[in-house]
Amino acid sequence: MIEIPKVPAPIAQIFLRLPVSILFLQQGLSKLPVTEATADAFGLPFIVWWFVTYGEIGAGVGLLLGGLIGFRDFFGIGDLITRFSGITMACIMTGVIWISAPSDLMAVLLYDYLHVSMYFVGIYFALRGNPKWNA
Repeated sequence: MIEIPKVPAPIAQIFLRLPVSILFLQQGLSKLPVTEATADAFGLPFIVWWFVTYGEIGAGVGLLLGGLIGFRDFFGIGDLITRFSGITMACIMTGVIWISAPSDLMAVLLYDYLHVSMYFVGIYFALRGNPKWNA
């Protein structure tokens, strides 16, 4: 039987971090400049819109930065950045799903799979953080 070598977890995780980070950065940057008129269009207070915009940008940057710092992380800073970015992603996705006012849970699961997927990716990074080289 042929044994296929496994890629170390910190390297393999980059293939998840990169597209998710790009997605969050793109969404956050598309909301700039942050204006009260845009917040009103979505029926949100300005402060919530401000936190969503900069939260998306911060989560995208933090996911990449946390992974890169994690390669030589001596004090757990990269892991902390990754976990905080994951929590931020999950919170933002919760709000996005909630604001869309779905009729029921099945409507969310069947028709809002992108936001649900991003929610669970955020939960994954919040719970898992950075993998160790021996993981």
